[in-house]
Amino acid sequence: MSNLVIKSSILSSEALQQYIYNTSGFPREHEQLKELREATQESSLPLKRFMGVPVDEGLFLSMLLKLMNAKKTLEIGVFSGYSLLATALALPDDGHITAIDPDGEAYSVGLPSIKKAGVDHKINFIEADALPILQEMVQNEKNHGEFDFAFVDADKENYHKYHEELIKLVKIGGVIAYDNTLWYGTVALEQDEIPERFKISAAAIVKLNKNLASDPRIEIAQLSIGDGITLCRRVK
Repeated sequence: MSNLVIKSSILSSEALQQYIYNTSGFPREHEQLKELREATQESSLPLKRFMGVPVDEGLFLSMLLKLMNAKKTLEIGVFSGYSLLATALALPDDGHITAIDPDGEAYSVGLPSIKKAGVDHKINFIEADALPILQEMVQNEKNHGEFDFAFVDADKENYHKYHEELIKLVKIGGVIAYDNTLWYGTVALEQDEIPERFKISAAAIVKLNKNLASDPRIEIAQLSIGDGITLCRRVK
């Protein structure tokens, strides 16, 4: 059995991680994002330590969306809504996010902060499993190529299935971002080094990373921010 300690960031130096947070993360964090982050930590939500986007990744997503001039986005996996709020704040006032997650209770923890930030009008939250919703959207050809950006932070075993639907929904030149693509560093470990509870998702992420690297429909960049994020720009 492995004695590996799983951390919420893949950086080996906690001091360096804290330096990033204290120097350029927390000082630039929107007031309602801070409020949402603290409400999540004070809640009784399970796995709250490991779920949700860290502050530096939230700032990265915000910058990316602004550089893209994104207006219409998808979010697969919401939890308490940190990345969702970061996205909503980055989009123009007439921007729109379709956010899908089966856990409405977790979303309710962050909803007061989202409303306080004045961006709830940009969000259509669908409390459901994502795959059937995406498949239904794909059936309507009017949705093909309609989205500028998609952010996926959900059940890792279904990432490859989400990819086949999202590649149709995101426009050519648009971006799909997959979170946790380093899965606490387990992607680089041997099977007997990975804690049992992480093995299934680790295997799914390893398969996803391999498939994305060989997918001719996209350009990719895998970044070691947070727990790893892979950006996929649709080219065909």
